[in-house]
Amino acid sequence: MRIFKRSLIVASLCLIGLVQAGERPEYKIDFGTDIPLTLSAGGMFGLGMFLYSRMDTPATLKDKDDFLPWDKPLVGRYSENADKASDIGSVLAVAPLVVGGIAWHDGSSSGAEFATFSLMFLEAIGIGNGLNLTLRSLEIWPRPYMYAESGEGKEKAENAKSEAYGSFFSGHATAAFTVATFTDQWFRTTYPNSPYKGIMRASAYSLATLESILRVAAGKHYVTDVVVGALVGTGVSIGILEMHRVRNEKFSVWVGPNVAGVTLRF
Repeated sequence: MRIFKRSLIVASLCLIGLVQAGERPEYKIDFGTDIPLTLSAGGMFGLGMFLYSRMDTPATLKDKDDFLPWDKPLVGRYSENADKASDIGSVLAVAPLVVGGIAWHDGSSSGAEFATFSLMFLEAIGIGNGLNLTLRSLEIWPRPYMYAESGEGKEKAENAKSEAYGSFFSGHATAAFTVATFTDQWFRTTYPNSPYKGIMRASAYSLATLESILRVAAGKHYVTDVVVGALVGTGVSIGILEMHRVRNEKFSVWVGPNVAGVTLRF
């Protein structure tokens, strides 16, 4: 009987999820929230740029044995081809705006919605980049290629600037997953019944993952750098989206240890 009740609860929650899945989410600008949020995003980015520009070249490199076990095999790595390939990925930064622009043009979206998503996107980029530049300025550990002992990696290290001593965490991965999250959600909002939503999501996050892999292959970052960058980019983006989402649900679902329930609003 207990198993049956739990199965019924799970089935009910799944049904509720399916009912809500067809709804089109709505996002709204609130000047009381967005003015301080935009100023904070700009301030964080400005502070990060200031600290980043004042990075110094340390006298010695971090000891190789001090790196995390999964990052240690990457110490000394560099690939110029992968480095150049990863920079090409920057072109995809406009993907969310392209999706929104097409939706606005074909009537699936409005100018107000385009403006709302654009502002949210800029806020996420500002906060994500601000956090990235600030932490990189702390010079937690150098880029992998700084330990190269021969070849193009050694030449790259010899000509490196002070920013190369701050590898943690990856700005490219942060931006890539910010772009992926907004591309996916913008498409899902403007085309809620599209059969291509799954393809768009898979493509967006696959390209963001590829960008992160290329940064590791290039010797520009360690695995830890790109994983944290991906988490920051995705987390900040989801946070910004949820702050602006209009809540019109007549009910809410809550789940706790061994219990679940539905709250109705009248």
